Amino acid sequence: MLRRSDSQAPQGSAPASATSSRRTRREARPALTKLFVLDTNVLMHDPASLFRFEEHDIFVPMMTLEELDNNKKGMSEVARSARQASRFIEEIVRKSTDPIEGGIPLARHAADTATGRLFLQTETINGHVPASLPIGKSDNNIIGVVMYLQGRDPQRQVILVSKDINMRIKARALGLAAEDYFNDKVLEDTEILYTGARELPVDFWDRHGKDMESWNKDGRVYYRVKGPLCGALLVNEFVYQEGERPLYALVKERSGNTAVIETVRDYASQRNAVWGITARNREQNFALNLLMNPEVDFVTLLGQAGTGKTLMTLAAGLMQTLESKRYSEIIITRVTVPLGEDIGFLPGTEEEKMTPWMGALEDNLDVLQNTDEEAGEWGRAATRDLIRSRIKIKSLNFMRGRTFLSRYLIIDEAQNLTPKQMKTLITRAGPGTKVVCLGNIAQIDTPYLTEGSSGLTYVVDRFKDWAHSGHVTLQRGERSRLADHAAEVL
Repeated sequence: MLRRSDSQAPQGSAPASATSSRRTRREARPALTKLFVLDTNVLMHDPASLFRFEEHDIFVPMMTLEELDNNKKGMSEVARSARQASRFIEEIVRKSTDPIEGGIPLARHAADTATGRLFLQTETINGHVPASLPIGKSDNNIIGVVMYLQGRDPQRQVILVSKDINMRIKARALGLAAEDYFNDKVLEDTEILYTGARELPVDFWDRHGKDMESWNKDGRVYYRVKGPLCGALLVNEFVYQEGERPLYALVKERSGNTAVIETVRDYASQRNAVWGITARNREQNFALNLLMNPEVDFVTLLGQAGTGKTLMTLAAGLMQTLESKRYSEIIITRVTVPLGEDIGFLPGTEEEKMTPWMGALEDNLDVLQNTDEEAGEWGRAATRDLIRSRIKIKSLNFMRGRTFLSRYLIIDEAQNLTPKQMKTLITRAGPGTKVVCLGNIAQIDTPYLTEGSSGLTYVVDRFKDWAHSGHVTLQRGERSRLADHAAEVL
């Protein structure tokens, strides 16, 4: 939501001799609400932005409607958003009996939080674009509308809302208020994004060990602890303590100031290797515990290049598909956003078209196919054929309407997905399906997404504290010393 400052109160203060009735009138006087002028890219970014400004009013210039009309054709996400924004505006206008010139109530029903009014441009506004700006450009026409509105009602704060950085810069250079649209951002600062792991303080057992209960079950040790920190813990959050007797555990239950924590399985040990892969650090161990846990239906793994996200996810998928038969097959998909210039159309079937985008899959399969050194050349060839028969590569374009039963679904490069696309993919999961999202929010290739508005950030924040989901942010790269050094200094 837009950052809202308190509405400006009337200036000055009443003298001591002011009557109580005068004070009452002054206190009851309604504060002026703000008027937000919407740029086209805001409506195309989030059509529901019309209803996100609470008690404030919205002004939609005629040029914004023209640009919505110009962008409505096609099957792209931008075209769909443009059509939806036009439908919302039409719905608001159609249901109201108030004249358009005086503003139309934004609230469609009692559940709407928007209590302001929608104003559409009903008159010609000319001569307000400064001479330094070209007249024919739509952005400059909208800036001219903002200047006109501010001059018409100087007592009211008129604010331009745009996702276009250069447009905001031009508006501020002309002395106009301009803001970005913030409602799409899950977090303002990704530094506070949930990491999935928490280091316990040194005095944790002193403060939480009183009346502690402990028991063994299925080879795991459980502790029921009470104390002030328990209220801040989240279900399926990992907790750890380093030292002579390190503790690595998972929060299983939490109620008030009481929590039950369960020790995790040590996947750093060769006896617990997953398809020949062992954890090389603490976060990888936590990630493998989530990937191998049948009770966890949704896993998100964040981390920079080389932290082992894809390798561990594939190893866990192969183990549970080919060995334990928990899933019938592995499905891999990703957003096809090129790093540089697009290479054009690709020949072949759906899977053949997706193959060039799956270089990371091929690299990791080469590693996993060679984990058994005693198999010999014939054994490795047979394993390679078996693995490839159980892995399907799918395009995002054909996901809508599908339902996956007992599948292991991997969504790679998930940082390039919008929250809406992420919802479409995750809701494809049927009974017995596990969904794993991998990504690095520091490497977003989609021009319309940021770290705060990425669909990956969105699901990490929304799924935390659910008993059947888990998240780990991988910290340390394990690819090579060259890759680690490059990630730090470049």
